[in-house]
Amino acid sequence: MKLLLDANLSWRMVPPLKSIFDDCLHVDEIGLASPARDRDIWDYAKVHNLIIVTNDEDFIDLMNISGFPPKVILLKTGNQRKEIIINLLIEHLQEIRLFYNSPDSGLLEMIKI
Repeated sequence: MKLLLDANLSWRMVPPLKSIFDDCLHVDEIGLASPARDRDIWDYAKVHNLIIVTNDEDFIDLMNISGFPPKVILLKTGNQRKEIIINLLIEHLQEIRLFYNSPDSGLLEMIKI
């Protein structure tokens, strides 16, 4: 279960998440043009079997057009510190694992108020 953090999330989240998930990458480190286009991120995640983690609802539009994979975790957290988002993902590790293995689900929304 590998995560790809979108540009709207801090790259500083990668090291602590790498210790919990199989792998974690940030869009800024995968060699795409900067700023990376959503479609390029989508295509990269699909080829490399990554789950996109984002605050950007535009990925829902891509999913509606293209289907899945890749899968998307949509964070509905508002403007939170990176530690809050890291903890949210870690707290929902089991749910993310089930989501990753589900052939019927391409979108997981996580809400933190």
